[in-house]
Amino acid sequence: MQPRMGGIIQANIPDKETLYQSYMPYVVGGGLFIPSKQAVKLGDEVFVLTTLPEQSQKIPLTGKVIWISQKQNGIKPQGFGMQLSGEKGVYFKTEAEKILAGFKAEGRYSYTM
Repeated sequence: MQPRMGGIIQANIPDKETLYQSYMPYVVGGGLFIPSKQAVKLGDEVFVLTTLPEQSQKIPLTGKVIWISQKQNGIKPQGFGMQLSGEKGVYFKTEAEKILAGFKAEGRYSYTM
């Protein structure tokens, strides 16, 4: 799978709150919202380097764009959601779900739905 032309997108996830807002557990294989002003289209292949809370190791993720938020609208930033793929996608999904286990969603919002 080749990433979309346009380079590597970097997305730091510094804490559980940001991970909760960005992670898309309802997407088959896991999904991740990336705040970005980079122009993408649905179905584009993307390559993202990201981190998880309390980890310094960068995780290289590939996947397809499945969600686009064109403009920032107060609560939700501009960016896109990607469906994770490959071994690193499985790793990210597993780690994200471990980190978020028991995290109370009440009163919190996500960047997507």
